[in-house]
Amino acid sequence: MTTADQFNVHYLKKHYAKRQVLDEVTFSLQAGQTHLLSGDNGAGKTTLLRILAGLEKPDSIQIDLGMGPLNWRHVKKPLQQHALYLHQHPYMFDGTVSYNLGYAIGVKLTKQERQRQIDKALEWADLKQLSQAPAKSLSGGEKQRVSLARAWLKRPSILLLDEPTSNLDQESRHRTLSLLEAFKSDGTAMLLASHDPMHFPSLIDQHLRLDQGKLIRIDDQNPIEFDQTHPNFRSTA
Repeated sequence: MTTADQFNVHYLKKHYAKRQVLDEVTFSLQAGQTHLLSGDNGAGKTTLLRILAGLEKPDSIQIDLGMGPLNWRHVKKPLQQHALYLHQHPYMFDGTVSYNLGYAIGVKLTKQERQRQIDKALEWADLKQLSQAPAKSLSGGEKQRVSLARAWLKRPSILLLDEPTSNLDQESRHRTLSLLEAFKSDGTAMLLASHDPMHFPSLIDQHLRLDQGKLIRIDDQNPIEFDQTHPNFRSTA
């Protein structure tokens, strides 16, 4: 996955009880591009993100990481290694901001190298002044920046974001968007679930919408290659 420029998902299905949440969803993510995922409450946005992070098992799926299509049994571990899901409400461990960032760093590094990595992340996310602050006492926007700094330390190929600007004030939203722009510039593929596409005018390359389990392409800005013959694909264009 780390060398593939395109990440292809085919025939993704998921149901709960008698409800089909995701119905043969097929789409592609490309390195350095950001895709907005919208849909009503309960449409399956979070479920889709969690499946792509290897955290929730689908009923069926094929994923091509550049080595040909793989089923869930073979792709779950690579997804967990290279895709990262960030929850709408970032979890903070007890301890300082620096301590929280340390969770994202490999244990094989020396103490000095770990601290160097933490310092780089603090600077990247403009958190130096909060390095010794209790992480659980931070504002929502500050917690979001800590969460993104942890993600930056892990260097995922794919970043899966669930409502990253929800309930943030204008300044915090601007700071968050700046960090997401930095991920994009680094070549990270991002799938961003949100109810409000107007918050991301300069970030989004493609707008996708989940509607009754089907995936709809809303516009053709920087279009992604879809299999338009597949029965799950419907375009509003």
